[in-house]
Amino acid sequence: MTDAVTSTPQADSLPRTLLVGAQMLFVAFGALVLVPLLTGLDPSVALFTAGIGTLVFQVTTRQSVPVFLASSFAFIAPIQGSVASFGIPATLGGLFAAGLVYVLISQFVRLKGIGWLHRLLPPVVVGPVIMVIGLALAPVAVDMATGETSETIGYGQAIALSMISLLVTLILAVFGRGLLRLVPIMGGILVGYLLGLAMGVVDMTPVVGAAWLALPQFVAPSFHLAAILFMIPVAIAPAVEHIGDMIAIGSVTHKNYLEKPGLHRTLLGDGLATSVAALFGGPPNTTYSEVTGAVMLTRNFNPKVMTVAAVVAITLAFVAKLGALLQTIPAPVMGGIMTLLFGSIAVVGMNILVRAGQPLTAPRNLVVVSLILVFGIGGMQIGGGQFALQGVSLATVAGIVLNLVLPPAKED
Repeated sequence: MTDAVTSTPQADSLPRTLLVGAQMLFVAFGALVLVPLLTGLDPSVALFTAGIGTLVFQVTTRQSVPVFLASSFAFIAPIQGSVASFGIPATLGGLFAAGLVYVLISQFVRLKGIGWLHRLLPPVVVGPVIMVIGLALAPVAVDMATGETSETIGYGQAIALSMISLLVTLILAVFGRGLLRLVPIMGGILVGYLLGLAMGVVDMTPVVGAAWLALPQFVAPSFHLAAILFMIPVAIAPAVEHIGDMIAIGSVTHKNYLEKPGLHRTLLGDGLATSVAALFGGPPNTTYSEVTGAVMLTRNFNPKVMTVAAVVAITLAFVAKLGALLQTIPAPVMGGIMTLLFGSIAVVGMNILVRAGQPLTAPRNLVVVSLILVFGIGGMQIGGGQFALQGVSLATVAGIVLNLVLPPAKED
């Protein structure tokens, strides 16, 4: 009797895992290809390296964290500057070295442990930082939703596409039952895409002209000291953000990934994934906040879904016609859904602050939370060039420093 009862969930788990895994790739796809398109790298290579990087991360962390790794927004400006000065191969060499910086940081964490993290990252710091991770991306979602990133879709059409896609996602997430509740994002994308076809804003020319199978345009890195020195400092900012990302996904799944598998393993996986991506000609990898929001929305915490997403990404990198089809998804459709996902991340951070029960109006806590939010969301920058701290990274550093130097809060 027991075997009969337990076998049903096992039988159902495979198709559900495949379905949700494919959905995770849909969630990440818009941002994933945006980085290579802005930096001159090949989108198909980025799709391939996102899959390979995610698999590397899953192996390094023993398949224990439900995250998907893909193109990092933090490297957009540095890659553009490096490509202009040194060319793509030398830039890739610098990105390979940047990945090794992650590896060095991970080993420092391994040797020193993570006990100091509780002192550096209490709820009054962690909560607003996670809020910033979600809210700082809000303009990206809004620009996509209102058609700012599209040259062929007007405001009226963009709003219709984005809001209907969002509405379908909300309905499936709140009122859906069974499998429908597992695919709110995919449902929103599908309805939005069909609406885009009806409006005539989907250009199928790339799909018709693409081959069924094609090898991505891989580019091997070359190593030049100037390009490496230019890129290495940039790695510090995403490494700081990585801590917040791990805490964010841990808050969603109610697990402490800083202890198990350990921050040193997650940092190592991120670093190796970035270096491996550079070897093939792809942009640096990072954990995706979009996917964290999708995990929260679908309530599917199984890391195997990310393995499925990675395999699908690798496959699509070689199936050129399918890759071209995905790239024809109107930007407003993705933007509408991302408004919900980014907001979900902010709610996670807000929940951390609420559960901590600390007096936020106490001057000390008020200062810490306020500056984290304004620095992060406002895009405050200190420094210049490759030595600049900006946005989320600066907000995290400011929060850590203020938490250490200010006296403990006293309740009235």
